Amino acid sequence: MTDHSILNPDIPSHLIELKAQETPDHEVLVFEGGPQGEKCLTYRDIYENSNKIARLLLDNGVGKGDTFVVYMKNHPEFAYSLIAGNTIGATAVPVDPRTIGDKLKFLISDSNAKAIIASDECLQQLNEVFADLSGVGLTAIAYLSERTLVDGRFHNLNETLARKQWQKVDQQCTDIKEPFEVIYTSGTTGNPKGVVITVARTASFKLLALKVMQYTNQDILYSGLSLTHGNAQAVTLFPALMLGLKAVFSAGFTRSRIWDVCRKYGCTTFSLLGGMMAGIANLPVKENDADNPVRMVVNAGTPANLWEEFENRFGVKILEWYGAVEGGFAFKPIGHGPIGSFGKPLPGIMEFKVVDDDDNEVPAGVTGELISRMVKGDTKVNYLGKKGASEEKTRGGWLRSGDMVHVDAEGWFFFDYRKGGGLRRSGDFIQPEFVETVIGQHPDVSEVCVYGVPAASGAPGESDIVAAIAPFAGKTIDPAAIYTYCQKKLEKSNIPSYLQMVSEIPKTVSEKHQPRILKEQFKPGGKNIFEYQNFK
Repeated sequence: MTDHSILNPDIPSHLIELKAQETPDHEVLVFEGGPQGEKCLTYRDIYENSNKIARLLLDNGVGKGDTFVVYMKNHPEFAYSLIAGNTIGATAVPVDPRTIGDKLKFLISDSNAKAIIASDECLQQLNEVFADLSGVGLTAIAYLSERTLVDGRFHNLNETLARKQWQKVDQQCTDIKEPFEVIYTSGTTGNPKGVVITVARTASFKLLALKVMQYTNQDILYSGLSLTHGNAQAVTLFPALMLGLKAVFSAGFTRSRIWDVCRKYGCTTFSLLGGMMAGIANLPVKENDADNPVRMVVNAGTPANLWEEFENRFGVKILEWYGAVEGGFAFKPIGHGPIGSFGKPLPGIMEFKVVDDDDNEVPAGVTGELISRMVKGDTKVNYLGKKGASEEKTRGGWLRSGDMVHVDAEGWFFFDYRKGGGLRRSGDFIQPEFVETVIGQHPDVSEVCVYGVPAASGAPGESDIVAAIAPFAGKTIDPAAIYTYCQKKLEKSNIPSYLQMVSEIPKTVSEKHQPRILKEQFKPGGKNIFEYQNFK
């Protein structure tokens, strides 16, 4: 191991080596429910296995300044790979395990990845694009969570991790300004852009954990969000590693098991995103809903009409927050501020303004675009290989969020809609999130995504409303029953023009709906499309 005195705990790989020296047997991460069952990781486990992967990467031509893709569900090997990259000064590129086809090829190529570490559940998708990537000199490494055969193109990561002896790798990242990973934006309106995250950014997660989440040494954290998304890293993974708290991860989000998992491990807090809370609220009511150890749910995008009902039903408190991978952060402390607000920026650290199209600040109560800047230092975004887009994002020294919000007279901020995402119908402004919330409360509906298509009337700027609906597993949905429900619960202008029945709603790694995909699949007259005028 490296000399203790030269290790910097603000650098994740240094931190893990320090912890492996100080408290090697402390169990800090638990991965539950995988094909091979529960795995509990100590600091020694994380250090040794990440160091083995670091050596494997070096031996295959991946070194300081290079990028490599991590393409898997939540497995221990994901955490090992992140730390391994940091150890050798390489940059990890987490890719959502649901990514397939052209998008997968784009992310690998756009990031200039020299290697890809994938788990067996992703190998089929990877194999489908592998031939098209042969010219980029890509080294493929497979982790086998099940007994899956892989051909000679893949290095077997299991064999590497099983080694008792290997050539140790010394720490090669020495500056917190160095890149740690590249996280791609959701790409809801076009090709995703890779945001370069520095080591310094990961170090800030400790402040987030202590000052915002206010975790204590009694807390046990839980997440089913993908570790390829910044939320699971910022709210759960790095706070656990930095503070020595136990964190439990599921391979993926599981709303049907979330309370049982928390009861089993004594988890006191977990994190959600947007519509995930509505999905949990839509589950059938149980007598033991409030019989759980959770004290706090950390959420981004709580529907106002579900807020208090969710807290009362499950016996929890909601800490609402707002953030984006490019920057910008606000939160609403528990017990403060109005229901529905995502809070205020951190005082003395960040400044928010709401502006019109000409960058003029708008009055309280008026919707405009949220822009932000750091109180001290420059406000910058580094999109990988896209200098022009990076500069435009922070034009005039302010970060352009693309989120349309308003602020009240007391300075509390409220999200209204994504810029360019509002719908207009017969002159009325339609809030897709509101319609989603109402339809989502129907007992047969598991998930719903509302979006617009060009109005059949041809009126400029007008949309016909489509509600894509997914049922609970093993069940079907009667479109007539949904339209009857909508007639009772929604204003006439908010009733969808079409219902689009789907098995599931496509989502980004951050659990945001992807209406772009649904829109591509939408064909009036299709077998899964039901038009309102036929049910009046």
